[in-house]
Amino acid sequence: MNIYKNYSLLKHNTFHLNTKTHKFIEYESEEDLQKILEETRSPNEPIYHIGHGSNILFLNDFKGTIIHSNIKGIEIIKEDKTHILLKVGASEDWDSFVSYCVNKGWGGIENLSLIPGEIGASAFQNIGAYGAEISNVVEEVHAYSLTTKTKQIFSNKECKYSYRNSFFKESKEIFYITYVVYRLLKTPQFILNHDKIKSYLYGKEINLINIRKAIIAIRQLSLPNLKIFGNAGSFFTNPYICIDHYEKLKKQYYNMPCYFVDNKIVKVSAAWLIEQCGGKKEYIGGASVYEKHALILINKNNATGQDISILAEKIQSMVKNTFGIKLKPEVSYL
Repeated sequence: MNIYKNYSLLKHNTFHLNTKTHKFIEYESEEDLQKILEETRSPNEPIYHIGHGSNILFLNDFKGTIIHSNIKGIEIIKEDKTHILLKVGASEDWDSFVSYCVNKGWGGIENLSLIPGEIGASAFQNIGAYGAEISNVVEEVHAYSLTTKTKQIFSNKECKYSYRNSFFKESKEIFYITYVVYRLLKTPQFILNHDKIKSYLYGKEINLINIRKAIIAIRQLSLPNLKIFGNAGSFFTNPYICIDHYEKLKKQYYNMPCYFVDNKIVKVSAAWLIEQCGGKKEYIGGASVYEKHALILINKNNATGQDISILAEKIQSMVKNTFGIKLKPEVSYL
C-alpha cells in the first residue's frame, strides 16, 4: 500500500488536469482496502475512489483522500463447452483485457475495443458501443461498502444495469469494486448491425480479430489522440425522449436520426443535436468541442476543469433551447 501527500492527479485523469489531492492511497489487495476503510475514514475529510480517471472531471483540487486500486489478475474460475468465466482485478486495463480475450478466441466484448479505463469502471458505468453493453457479459461484481466496510458480491440482476447506468452509480451507499467476473462465449456471436463495421469488414473474414481491428479503426477516425488532447470520450449520453416529442421535432428536422426503443420511447443522437445547434464551434478558455465529433469535449490549450464544465453547460443550454431536450453528462464531476 502506497500513501502520498499533496499528490498530483495529472496521470490519473484523461482530461490532463494537473489538480492535486490532499492524500492519495493506492492499494494492492482486498485486505489493504479493508484496512483503508477501517482506518482512514474521517467525518471531516471526504474520500473518493477512482480508476483510470477516464470518466471524471476534476473541477478543483480535492481536499480529501483519493484511493486507487492496483488489484491485478485474470483468473479462469469456470468453463464448459460454450462459456468461460473470468475473474478480473479492478485495475486491469480494459482494452488490454479485450485484446487478451480476442486473442484467446473468447467473444462478447470485442465491440468494446479501445474504450479507455479500467475493469472496475466497465462494471460501474455499464460501458457500451456498437451494439454491445458490458451488462450482457457481467456475471457478478465484487465490491466493498464504504458504509458497512464489508464485502458484497452482486449478481448481474442485482447490478440493475440500464443504459450507461448501474446500481453502483445510483446507490446512496458507496461501493468500491475490486473484481468483476465476466461470462464470455467460446463460440462467438458477432454483433454486426453497424454500417461502419459492415463496410470495414466487406470482403474480409468475419472473426474476433477483424472485428476488433474494425472497431479500433472506426474509433481512431473520430476520437482525438489522448496524448495530444485530454478528453473523456463521449461527454454526454444519448437522450431518450417520448415518441410524441420526437414526432414534433421530426416535422422540422426530417433527417433527425433515432433508434426506437419501443412504441413510446425514442433514443436520439446527442452528437447530432449538438451539431444542429452549431455546438462544434464552441469553446471556453482552453476547452473546446472536438472538430471531428461533437460529443467530445477536449482540453485543447491548458484548460481548467471549470472551463470544461462551463462549456458543457453552454452546450446543454443550446440543445435545451433548440430541441427541448436536456443532455445528461456521462462524465462525473468532482
